[in-house]
Amino acid sequence: MDFSIKRFLPEVFGFVLVVISHRILGRRFASKKLVLASGIFSISTLLLNIPPLWRHLPPGLAYEWARGLGMLWAMAAVGTALLLELFSRLSPPVDAARRQVLQTASMAAPALLLGYGSLYERNQLVPKQVDISIPGLPKDLHGLRIAQISDIHMSGFFGERDLVPAIDMANNFQPHLTFVTGDLITRENDPLDECLRQLKRLRSAAGVFGCMGNHEIYGNCLEYVERESAKFGARFLRSTAESLRFGNARLRIAGVDYQRVSHPYLAGTESLLDKDAFNILLSHNPDVFPTAAGQGWDLTVAGHTHGGQVTVEYLNQHLNLARFITPYVYGTYQKESSHLYVTRGIGTVGVPARIGATPEVALIRLCAI
Repeated sequence: MDFSIKRFLPEVFGFVLVVISHRILGRRFASKKLVLASGIFSISTLLLNIPPLWRHLPPGLAYEWARGLGMLWAMAAVGTALLLELFSRLSPPVDAARRQVLQTASMAAPALLLGYGSLYERNQLVPKQVDISIPGLPKDLHGLRIAQISDIHMSGFFGERDLVPAIDMANNFQPHLTFVTGDLITRENDPLDECLRQLKRLRSAAGVFGCMGNHEIYGNCLEYVERESAKFGARFLRSTAESLRFGNARLRIAGVDYQRVSHPYLAGTESLLDKDAFNILLSHNPDVFPTAAGQGWDLTVAGHTHGGQVTVEYLNQHLNLARFITPYVYGTYQKESSHLYVTRGIGTVGVPARIGATPEVALIRLCAI
């Protein structure tokens, strides 16, 4: 397991927020016992969402939903506390009736927002077309279409029937290639075989390729995914590469397992490059991009961040916990001649909600300029 401080920054930040928010709530409400119980429940939920702990807990749909609803409760409590504090600092003195209205609005708004993210937005799968302009791209690769599915997180919150439209959407792109960039499940005993059964339906002219995410490590299923997917022709690349030809152009696709922050990124991966080809790297976590660019990969395709999953736009910036892990949260990035695309993926982890980060299946098109 990867126990680096950077890996657990979101959990640490969440813990601090919960503690601060419940101190605020303790000053606002007469029922100290209720606030204390809420704080214990919220902190327990945060702890049980840390992978090294949840791996040892019993499986079960009821547990999954209890853990997810606990995260929703924690986020609603934090939002309520922050809004109450904001109103108290910015609002002029008001009469008791108006103060009661403001307090009620402060408590209702986070719950309504999270309800929207859980019941509506997380189910609003959209197609996302991304054109990546590349100087000197071989003419036979111009217009190459790549479908990308990532971060499925098949679990109690996302079943096989939820994955069906994502597979159909990817196939409707009529892609030359399809990439699956990790996190098929969330934890051990999740319905991995159902996920693989749907991935078997993926169709693309030149093949389906993938890489492993951190949850394949947590789920102890790296070898199983590699072996079972190979039976239906999908190749999960684990520090290996495949060469393809499109007309007179050569394309090199390499993949790596999830890169632990406590180890040097992409160690030895430069040996997979083909200097006479256009080189694509599949890496679940996008923070390897500076290393990939330095090694000479033309395009890196990644997921992992869920686009923040719950993200708020503020002064043209997006605020979310993913920014504590990587600056590459969502979209296209460039370093000199190297490019990166990070997808929002389609599933959720921790809290079963998406806000400001609608799930997507991406269509990446290579364009010569």
